[in-house]
Amino acid sequence: MKNNVNAEEVWKVAWTYIRTVVDTLREPFIILDENLKVMSANRTFYSVFQVSEKETEGKKVYDLGNGQWDITVLRTLLEDILPKNTFFEDFKVEHDFPKIGRKIMMLNARRVYTIDNKTQLILLAMEDVTKQKLLEEQLRDYAKKLTVEVSKKTAELETRVKELERINKVMVGREIKMIELKKEIESLKGKK
Repeated sequence: MKNNVNAEEVWKVAWTYIRTVVDTLREPFIILDENLKVMSANRTFYSVFQVSEKETEGKKVYDLGNGQWDITVLRTLLEDILPKNTFFEDFKVEHDFPKIGRKIMMLNARRVYTIDNKTQLILLAMEDVTKQKLLEEQLRDYAKKLTVEVSKKTAELETRVKELERINKVMVGREIKMIELKKEIESLKGKK
């Protein structure tokens, strides 16, 4: 019995520690139990997704919101973490979330090891990369437009250079004729 009470006390301390650490993080985090039900989420999660504890805690991760987390590949990844002792990083989720609109999220998940291994937890971290991805897209579009503009300007310059070369040839030809005419005039003057 004493061992059981001690394990419960250790678990309470560990749980408080885990929740405190997760709550200080800037990214949205949720803590899942072995059945993939949300045990807890940090304030950032509630703030970002504009949901309450009541709407979140105790529900399977796949049932959150309008089912946006019910993704076959994500389900497989999450369901493999505990039995196969795996993890995943940078799993991309694009979704139109209720209240907050279209978002691109990168997900990371890991198993949390406990001393007795009786309580199994998964930490699921989410990073909103929507702004970065939009900026990357805008940068790509800008680079394409810039390439097209540079190509146009280069073509215009090449055309102008060719025109200048043509004009230069004509001018050089006229200069040569002028020199020849001056020589001829001088020669005619000399014969008089």
